[in-house]
Amino acid sequence: MDTSKLHSVKALLDYEATGSFIDRDFVHSKGMNTRTLSWNISVFNVDGSPNDAGQIIEVIDVVLHYKTHSKRMLLAVSGLGKQSLILGYNWLKDHNSKIDWEKGEVEMICCPLCCEGGCALQKEQTHQKRMELRALQSCRDRPIPLL
Repeated sequence: MDTSKLHSVKALLDYEATGSFIDRDFVHSKGMNTRTLSWNISVFNVDGSPNDAGQIIEVIDVVLHYKTHSKRMLLAVSGLGKQSLILGYNWLKDHNSKIDWEKGEVEMICCPLCCEGGCALQKEQTHQKRMELRALQSCRDRPIPLL
């Protein structure tokens, strides 16, 4: 966020990861600025053993762009081995995206309101709900007609 530099990276979608992570070596090689956490976060493998990369001690504030979709996120910085970016369950749940596994593409069909761009259908539905609420409120504010 603070450098406004753009970097391309492929992300691994991992529904078993409880958070979203960016590789420590990738962050440092790109000169990205991190923030040190006030406490360390332990990282465990699927089998419950401590991760060889050690604890998470820093995070990075980024804006992730995918096609017309943009979202500001806080990513935990950790050693990810061959991966540069892992988007975990938190990201998948928030976006409830349609994933084409054969093509390796994600369709952003249901983004949270905090996302920029992306979900035109959700924006239209939100606009429609607001219009309906205004119409109802307008009816409520009128005096009751005498019969």
